[in-house]
Amino acid sequence: MRRKLAAGNWKMNGTGQALSELADLARAHPDPACDILICPPATLLHRAVQISADNAINVGAQDCHAEASGAHTGDISAEMILDAGARHVILGHSERRQDHGESDAAVCAKAQAALNVGLTAIICLGETLAQRDASATLDIIAGQLSGSVPDAVTGENLVIAYEPIWAIGSGRIPEPAQIGEVHGFLRARLKERFGADISDAVRLLYGGSVKPENAAEIFAVPDVDGALVGGASLKAAEFSPIIAALEASD
Repeated sequence: MRRKLAAGNWKMNGTGQALSELADLARAHPDPACDILICPPATLLHRAVQISADNAINVGAQDCHAEASGAHTGDISAEMILDAGARHVILGHSERRQDHGESDAAVCAKAQAALNVGLTAIICLGETLAQRDASATLDIIAGQLSGSVPDAVTGENLVIAYEPIWAIGSGRIPEPAQIGEVHGFLRARLKERFGADISDAVRLLYGGSVKPENAAEIFAVPDVDGALVGGASLKAAEFSPIIAALEASD
């Protein structure tokens, strides 16, 4: 049985003061019925790990380089993330794909680097509004899934996050049936490629304008194993009801 996952992506937000939100979140969920993950900026990784050492909050990073080390000024390697105490890394987020021109192949190389050191890779996929309107969503998702996920994954070291680009930060979300269509498609494609044992263990998250007001409806969709939450994860008071909705979902 897949354990559900509520993951928060802080993006480029937060200084040391923001880490008090982790303590508040931990107090609100001392023994959660799902996994809770916060991915703060790299500057806060080690401090977040220290704060969360004795509670149920897990810590992850927002990106890593494909190389283990080298002349890559400003980048961070998977081993450095592991050394900071984090155990997850978000890869292929649409903001990385768009702002930094990351291809599926680049995301795949980063994911392989993460797997090499024992990190869990959270690989993001999603279509633009133009692609959705052109009825190309499943074609886009199929290509991203095929090109971004390395062969060496297991059910335990891979999480897939479906984040329609047009829903991120917009306040809009797909209809439940649209989310269900994509998540069902992802599960089937994973089964075709990796077999039922791996496919059944991979957690599929939805991301894009997830809020306390819509969380329960999203989590009721089949094959939605949790959420990758952006802005609403910055404050414990907003993220906590989303976690509670996930804990209450079947």
